[in-house]
Amino acid sequence: MKKYLLSILCFVSFITYAQRETTSFNENWKFARFGEMPDGSTKAEPKDIDEVAYDDAHWRILNLPHDWGIEGPFRADLPNQTGKLPWAGIGWYRKVFTATESDLSKKVFIEFDGAMSNTSVFVNGSYVGEWAYGYSSFRFEISRYLKQGNNTIAVRLNNKAASSRWYPGGGIYRNVRLVKTNPTHIAHWGTFVITPNVSNKEATVEITTEVVGDKKDVQVMHEIYTTGKNAVKVAEQKIPYYQPSNITISNPKLWDLENPNLYTLKTTLTKNGKILDVYNTTFGIRSIEYNANGFFLNGKKVRMNGVCQHHDLGPLGTAVNVRAMERQIEILKSFGVNAIRTSHNPPAPEFLEMCDKMGVLVQVEAFDVWGKKKVDNDYASLFGAWHEKDLITMVKRDRNHPSVVMWSTGNELIELREGNDAPLAAKLADIIRSVDTTRPTTFGNSRPEAATNGFQFTADVFGFNYKPHMYEEFRKENPNMPLYGSETASTISSRGEYFFPVNFDDKKQGNGGFFQVSSYDYSAPNWADIPEKDFEAEDKFPWLFGQFVWTGFDYIGEPTPYNKDKTNLLNFSDPKEKARMKAELAKMGKQIPPRSSYFGIVDLCGFPKDRYYLYQSKWKPELPMAHILPHWNWPERVGKVTPVLVYTSGDEAELFLNGKSLGRKKKGQYEYRLIWKDVVYQKGELKVVAYKNGKKWATEKVKTTGTANKVSLTADRTKIKADGQDLSFITVEIKDKKGQTVPRTHNVVNYTISGPGEIVAVGNGDTTSHESFQATTRKVFNGMALVVVKSKKGQTGKITVTATSKGLKTTKVNLTVEE
Repeated sequence: MKKYLLSILCFVSFITYAQRETTSFNENWKFARFGEMPDGSTKAEPKDIDEVAYDDAHWRILNLPHDWGIEGPFRADLPNQTGKLPWAGIGWYRKVFTATESDLSKKVFIEFDGAMSNTSVFVNGSYVGEWAYGYSSFRFEISRYLKQGNNTIAVRLNNKAASSRWYPGGGIYRNVRLVKTNPTHIAHWGTFVITPNVSNKEATVEITTEVVGDKKDVQVMHEIYTTGKNAVKVAEQKIPYYQPSNITISNPKLWDLENPNLYTLKTTLTKNGKILDVYNTTFGIRSIEYNANGFFLNGKKVRMNGVCQHHDLGPLGTAVNVRAMERQIEILKSFGVNAIRTSHNPPAPEFLEMCDKMGVLVQVEAFDVWGKKKVDNDYASLFGAWHEKDLITMVKRDRNHPSVVMWSTGNELIELREGNDAPLAAKLADIIRSVDTTRPTTFGNSRPEAATNGFQFTADVFGFNYKPHMYEEFRKENPNMPLYGSETASTISSRGEYFFPVNFDDKKQGNGGFFQVSSYDYSAPNWADIPEKDFEAEDKFPWLFGQFVWTGFDYIGEPTPYNKDKTNLLNFSDPKEKARMKAELAKMGKQIPPRSSYFGIVDLCGFPKDRYYLYQSKWKPELPMAHILPHWNWPERVGKVTPVLVYTSGDEAELFLNGKSLGRKKKGQYEYRLIWKDVVYQKGELKVVAYKNGKKWATEKVKTTGTANKVSLTADRTKIKADGQDLSFITVEIKDKKGQTVPRTHNVVNYTISGPGEIVAVGNGDTTSHESFQATTRKVFNGMALVVVKSKKGQTGKITVTATSKGLKTTKVNLTVEE
């Protein structure tokens, strides 16, 4: 995991010598693109870009992390599977930095948390090394290429088209560091902390340390501290570097979902009284166990309420931002998520740090493919040469995170069809076990035959993708194998869109509007289903240790069901809608507009869809809540049947329309929503009163609103840091005179900003919109949009964001930027 250099305490018995120095290497890079350009043209790649003398004066200056694809523009001719954005192409980054005389006697490394993709690094015109996989973290030693004074580093990326099934982004999209150490130092990711014996009274902490360089007479001092403002040392031990450390901690603060307590291990490397290196490792004290009865954290049975997450940050693209990741996790936790699968690749290290701090379990996944390809230029072309390096890198980097509880070797592999390929799965699991035996291995299995063809014996815990009907039979044949849903549901919907008539029984129906999907939550691809199927399986089978829903957030790319032109018309139940869409498709040919997914429980901006409340009702049963759908603005439906659904953590509810009861309904066994199918629309107020165990539990109202009157701005945080990275996410809503959000509105809103900040992204959750994410104008989608503001480094003061829209009252929101 990522290590931070904390302040070092120098004891009188030690002489400080050549300590580790870690500095951010993100600022003041020069950047240019070649090959396929954003506008579809082609630009020749010049020679000698890696040379010091190359003239880059005309290049763009920027800071990392950087995603060149999200800058756009959207292009109708690009594949919607990968978001219709120009992420493919060649990119070069160059930077001049200084090396001092003393630096030349040190070991100097350049560390990349991730670069998309096929990265080659040059220093002062010399080739240093390459790393192909865009999701791996890696580093190169550059000591021998340095000279005193100015040095030039050049980084080439080659993002090949047809190399991904979703939007991968492009560029050096994660953080970069420069690390300087003494020649004898602790290796990259060189500490491994495990806690083999854990109780509330006592815990054993075992530490192994890998040292590089002259190891004669080298000793290590391990000191363990609590974290936070008032850190306290709880243990220490001094031993020879090669000896594993075994430390007992009394009354440990355990890491769990409710109290994610963390510790800092400070490892000091010494020789003859001199400090050679200091290395800090964050870890947690916890135990995990999987058995036939489920998953146990610190001896307590926990069911994983999980979601799958791709790595993009919505309108911000793939460029890593800690606050954006933190907000995603906050939103996921708010409807009951306690586990995340990093589909289908290793995440940014900061993401795992957030999960450590926020108490979320993580399955870290390695690959989307092994040796057999899904798209022409995907990881299959790299697998033979790179899979072992990438797996070891993944596990070494992430094995100290208490949040990480599973390693996945891959997702829906083509190899799963043939039992002859099962030894490959076993080999990959063995590679992982060579560097970590404390967590189980798994893979996402979408093939029924893989449950019986030998693959079932190659995983420590077995996961089915979209096969709840197979759980019981698999359990009979494999009674001791821990089992879970590795990918579930894949229900599809568009926030705030509802189409009629509602088809309650055909999951292929429910599409309408302009390439939208009904939020009545009955639509799913043919290989998927509605959430209830997996809820029922969990309630029937208490030994099932959880599920990972596809997906928590919408993501850029894969706009199922509109990713196959020939089948689009099959999704429409209303003949008029089908005829209208047939005409639209005739105009567009194959260049249909959808560019992001419909799978999310929340949309691309983080705004909840109706399904958010269905999952919340199941995953947070102790929370009094009720949710009504649809909205109640249907002037064209007066006198027509307009079904009403209620999602509630209660067990029964009574629905009222304009004060008149429409009946009280109770959930039956394996029923998770309450339905009033025959409600006849009339404007006014819908009200639900939910009950639990016969007592009033929660109430909710939905009213017919007035017309749009004003724009409303609400910031998730009104105080942000002046670090040039902190963000405020501002929700934009169209309100009536009474302050109610008006659904079915699509007003264009213009944004201006003053003060020490900038608008870095806008969005609205509409999967069909080709408006730029990097703009100061955006339509709302069904009443809502998002503006993301970032601070300017080193500048404090007041930021004012103003929103204007034709015919509506203007509004402002103020933010404060602090040190």
